[in-house]
Amino acid sequence: MDKVQQRRLSLWLKGAVKPAKSWLILTLLCGTVAGLATLGQAWVLANLLHQLIIESTPANKLTDAFLMLAGLILLRAAANGAKERFGFHVGAMVRQQTRQAILDKLDRLGSAFTQTRSAGSWSTTLLDQVEQLNDFYCKYLPQMVLAALIPTMILVLLFPINWIAGIILLATAPLTVLFMAIIGMGAADANKRNFKALGRLSTVFLDHLKGLSTIRQFAAADRELNQLNEASEDFRHRTMEVLRMAFLSSAVLEFFAAISIALIAVYFGFSYLGHLNFGHYGLGISLFTGFLVLLLAPEFYQPLRDLGSYYHAKAQALGAAESIIEFLERPEQELGQTPFADASQIAIEANNLVAMSIEGTELTNPVSFHLEHGQKLALIGQSGAGKTSILQVLMGLLPYTGSVKVNGQELRELLRSDWLRQYSWLGQNPALIYGSVEDNLKLGQKQLVQEEIAQACQQAHFDEVVSQLPQGINHPIHENNGGLSVGQAQRLALARALLKNAPLLLLDEPTASLDAQSEAYVMDGLKTHWQDKTVIMVTHRQDSLDTMDHCVQLTPREGKTNV
Repeated sequence: MDKVQQRRLSLWLKGAVKPAKSWLILTLLCGTVAGLATLGQAWVLANLLHQLIIESTPANKLTDAFLMLAGLILLRAAANGAKERFGFHVGAMVRQQTRQAILDKLDRLGSAFTQTRSAGSWSTTLLDQVEQLNDFYCKYLPQMVLAALIPTMILVLLFPINWIAGIILLATAPLTVLFMAIIGMGAADANKRNFKALGRLSTVFLDHLKGLSTIRQFAAADRELNQLNEASEDFRHRTMEVLRMAFLSSAVLEFFAAISIALIAVYFGFSYLGHLNFGHYGLGISLFTGFLVLLLAPEFYQPLRDLGSYYHAKAQALGAAESIIEFLERPEQELGQTPFADASQIAIEANNLVAMSIEGTELTNPVSFHLEHGQKLALIGQSGAGKTSILQVLMGLLPYTGSVKVNGQELRELLRSDWLRQYSWLGQNPALIYGSVEDNLKLGQKQLVQEEIAQACQQAHFDEVVSQLPQGINHPIHENNGGLSVGQAQRLALARALLKNAPLLLLDEPTASLDAQSEAYVMDGLKTHWQDKTVIMVTHRQDSLDTMDHCVQLTPREGKTNV
């Protein structure tokens, strides 16, 4: 990762903390209080030992000093505990904001873009990658400030007492930071490779889990297991690479801290033996001075040690942020701003309409048609001609060139939230949410009475299904429509579409995967419902064409579209 990219990512990471700035300030204040308590604790302890050993002061005359020491210890513990708690709130708030930004972006890009990546890849982005930002905000970012503040406070305290100790600490600190930076140059790239390996493993595992029965039927279990093993082994190697970086940074910190503390100990040892006589401003070196310096020397490096142990959090955050920023900065279709009031009638006019992919590729030949309210249009053609793409344009999910006007207003200029209320959609593979049958029926409208639900179920011939379910309308629906057959799920989706009662019906081969009886039930329910609706349906069935007012035949891009 080049320096320009790393700087850009760092700026984004620091800018993302703005919503949690107040929590971050509280975290820093608690860390500062803990640092001051550490200095006070070392000062009081060194003074106590000096008075007890050198000045032979009776312990009963030092009660106040002992109480002060105990109070400082408790204050330090409380401040560190509060720092951890406030730091957690910083990370939690940033993660929540980031996930919300990703979900909002997905909503603006539409379901057509969502389908360009697997569910495993999206779950990795939303869960794992966003989660990797946590330690950066709750630990590394506050520690980066405290690692500069607390050593500075210690130097300010020590230089007036013994300038040699201050110089030793001051000289070794930059070396520690330098080597941390050198190690960190490769850590971000290692984490980026690790996230890609995790995303690949998630995708492979989820896809194989979904297609487990198919893999077994084709006797391909061993071959596919090898592919899963390769993805798992790649992720293991990437993870170990990241861990090596983390352990190396900790070893460097411990090495320089041990060297500097050893130098200070040697200096004071020779000074007490009378072999060295400098660094103390001519006042001599007392037990208080030596013990205070030796107590504070480890504390001088402790913030740097903590920063080093959290340094991998920065590398993880940089690796995660790169793909997150790439996604958030992805160009998106400009959303319309024109309000569209709820309409009881929908008329659509398309002129030279060409559906476009998210990347800007033309998906269909130009299509033109005109529908008055209540008319029905069939889209027919070979597979790959773009019938579903035309429907996705009408749903506001794909960009387009040409013109599509709804009641005289250009579709791309309408507010998506307004337009979504104007149509009901029914496809060949309905998506049911995890919950009960009633939850799915009320998905379009939450404020429904039982009479409306019963009427829609009757029109969709779903009432007989409900009567056969063990728990009736409260029957649970699991992942991938589990708990219902294909025909039952389709009739439930039809009842849900009927309950929305929108003036426009968009149908994408709603009977393609059904048996003859289920197909008859679905088509009967549709024909009863669409009498006063504008309908656009993708179909291959000749009997469905007989009920249409218009028919548009599409051909693949290399051909021409005949209307």
